[in-house]
Amino acid sequence: MIKNISIGRFFPGESLIHKLDPRLKLYFIFLFILSIFFIKSFLVFIPITILIFSIMKIAKLPFLMVLKGLKGIFYIVIATVILNLVLTPGEVLFRFWIITVTVEGLKLSIFMSVRIILLVIGTSLLTLTTSPIVLTDALEYVMKPLEKIKFPSHSVAMMMTIALRFIPTILDEMDKIMKAQTSRGADFESGNIIERAKGLIPLLVPLFVNALKRADELAIAMEARCYRGGNGRTRMNVLKYDKKDYIAMIFITIFFALVIASRYFVNILLLN
Repeated sequence: MIKNISIGRFFPGESLIHKLDPRLKLYFIFLFILSIFFIKSFLVFIPITILIFSIMKIAKLPFLMVLKGLKGIFYIVIATVILNLVLTPGEVLFRFWIITVTVEGLKLSIFMSVRIILLVIGTSLLTLTTSPIVLTDALEYVMKPLEKIKFPSHSVAMMMTIALRFIPTILDEMDKIMKAQTSRGADFESGNIIERAKGLIPLLVPLFVNALKRADELAIAMEARCYRGGNGRTRMNVLKYDKKDYIAMIFITIFFALVIASRYFVNILLLN
């Protein structure tokens, strides 16, 4: 399950999606997350899903790899389904002991599950199609206006990118340690919650030690390359919008504007 998490991983490629300006991709993610929470109808999820899978197709991302990334949120989805099923009032579908499942609860649990799944897949497209270096430049550009109030935009952008970049690395490290500890007799599956928590100690200690060691090595490498932050720093590749970026911006702006507006169309139809 750990290996299947796709957030933070970069899938190299030369597709149109890979070549789009990273600032445009951040703009897409912002509108995507905003619109996801505005959706009130199942039907509106259809064009969102078509758009996401079209982007995956154009970017030549392995569908299986992206879909496997959903295994990391399996328990979150299950918890969402259970909570919405038993806590949502409405027309009773069936009762079991003290648990009452309603029609509204069933609809809401499916709706929320689809929302979470699309949210994870959509946001993972950013790191899958954007290299960490380019993503750092885009984040710094977006936060640059904050420098007027002495906000360290470059440092924050660098930290955010490094954090995203090392998510898959730490997860891979965790997977290796788990396998090594399991081969030595460690048990991470059986027992109650307290016993399982105690069983994680042999896993967490070497994981933190390796993470701190890797952070120290990264700091030494950056100092060896004379890294001193963003002051006076120049870039070999300056971010510039071109024709395809403007066309993509117009398209996604209109698309997500319609998605957000659909919330109010649904309300008008329900009132009528």
